[in-house]
Amino acid sequence: METKQINTGILSFGMSGRVFHAPFIHSNPYFNLSAVVERTKKAAHEIYANVKSYDSVARLLADDSIELVIVNTPNHTHFQFASEALLAGKHVLLEKPAVENLEQLAQLSILSGQTGKKLFFYQNRRFDSHFMLVKSIIEGGHLGKLTEVHIRFDRYKMELGQKDFKENSQYASSGLVYDLGPHVIDQAISLFGKPLKANKTTAINREGSQVPDYFHYQLQYGDNLQVFLTANLLVADPQTAFVVHGTKGSFTKTMADVQEEQLIAGMQPSDNLYGFEQKGNEGKLVTIASDGTKETRLIPAEKGDYSLLFNAIHDNLRNDIAYPITLDHIKWQIELLQAKDFGC
Repeated sequence: METKQINTGILSFGMSGRVFHAPFIHSNPYFNLSAVVERTKKAAHEIYANVKSYDSVARLLADDSIELVIVNTPNHTHFQFASEALLAGKHVLLEKPAVENLEQLAQLSILSGQTGKKLFFYQNRRFDSHFMLVKSIIEGGHLGKLTEVHIRFDRYKMELGQKDFKENSQYASSGLVYDLGPHVIDQAISLFGKPLKANKTTAINREGSQVPDYFHYQLQYGDNLQVFLTANLLVADPQTAFVVHGTKGSFTKTMADVQEEQLIAGMQPSDNLYGFEQKGNEGKLVTIASDGTKETRLIPAEKGDYSLLFNAIHDNLRNDIAYPITLDHIKWQIELLQAKDFGC
């Protein structure tokens, strides 16, 4: 198997680049953090001594040594920069939301085919500890036939954010739907695929906001499975993030993944403590036996690890192993993101 490192460039070294990308590229033996784009403050070299810092996207894309480019710029620029990167002969990893609409996604898919360069999608929340535990419980058949699933993402942020592209309604990809929507929608899609029907509701509750800070989806799947996705920026007491009911039992789990908190604090993915939830956050599995006996068990999550996403990129580029986040998954996601309120 080929072991040549994948020279990687990151198009922005803000929070996304510093927290969610650079540590994993730097610590992964299959990758080399080659370059970043820093238009003003040059800070990357303080953490990564050998990284090249370019003043513009164009200059990074002109670097022939770079094989993979991470497009983690503001949402509305993703299509432009991903197109430029593919045309420059780079493989592309696209941050969420991948693009603003289906037409842009189709054009990127065509460009990928024409250039022979791969298009990857960054959905790191598939590798949260809490979600991986929920997935293992569902796939393990512990609950029987599923009837009802709730996934929610709660935060409390009354003040408007400083990033204009997230708060300004002139951008099609602004607001909570395009910010947290890609996470919970992708989790549902990765578990159950494309829904048969969907209804969507959004609301604006923060004073002065132009964009939704609340959304709720009701997704209908085959065999009467109902899936509910909710996110709310005004929840002072976050609710249980995962509630799953089936014919043989129920499972509940809080959102307790520690990776983002650890990464912001400067912990590296190679640290022995990285990715392990604190005790007391175990999932609760309640099952009913055929004789009606009820059993309750507390089940700890395994380690969460965003490195698994980057390992999957390496496996695809070097060993031609299928990447788990497919073009269809993103197509279905964008269809739901673009859906009109009260039904699509």
